Amino acid sequence: MRVVIGEDEALLRQGLTLVLEQEGFDVVAAVPDAGQLLDAVARHRPDLVVTDIRMPPTHTDEGLVAALRIRSEHPDSAVVVLSQYVQRRYALELLTNRPGVGYLLKQRIADVEAFCADLRRVAAGGTALDPEVVDVLVKRARLARDDLARLTRRQREVLSLMAEGRSNAGIASRLVVTEKAVVQHSSRIYEALGLPVAVDDHRRVLAVIRYLAR
Repeated sequence: MRVVIGEDEALLRQGLTLVLEQEGFDVVAAVPDAGQLLDAVARHRPDLVVTDIRMPPTHTDEGLVAALRIRSEHPDSAVVVLSQYVQRRYALELLTNRPGVGYLLKQRIADVEAFCADLRRVAAGGTALDPEVVDVLVKRARLARDDLARLTRRQREVLSLMAEGRSNAGIASRLVVTEKAVVQHSSRIYEALGLPVAVDDHRRVLAVIRYLAR
């Protein structure tokens, strides 16, 4: 899998490169700013882009703007953005763009196995959200009270795990229930929230996130 990294901190950029290469990824470029990131993606056409949100010169949202542009101009390149903090607006802008995206906190990198699994899931067209990102999205969502009232505690747990990008099997394992039970909970969630049942996982995640963000 060909990867381009965008990260202005030299040590973290080198660390990410080393970790990914040791895990079998082919890092074709690792650059320090958004301009070079866009150039590297246009030149290498990677399978996956991993970028910080805050990059030079203003260290605000250059990485996010670059990520959104990459998803628009190079739809075959999946994108994972990294951040030190959960920023709801940034997550929503990225997630409502198209599938094949991820929003992870930088401390997630410490768990190399989980981090690389997230990257592979996104590269395969899925979605990867840090649990803290999901928590912020759910807590701050402007859902109507009647809709929330229709969800049981278990359904909310399923919804949260769905938003993290978990498969039915992954949700079943986490909650120690059967996959059939997860399917039943999912169907009731869609019905309660007025959402059509999507066939694939990433469309399901995007539909739930868009609804929660209304």
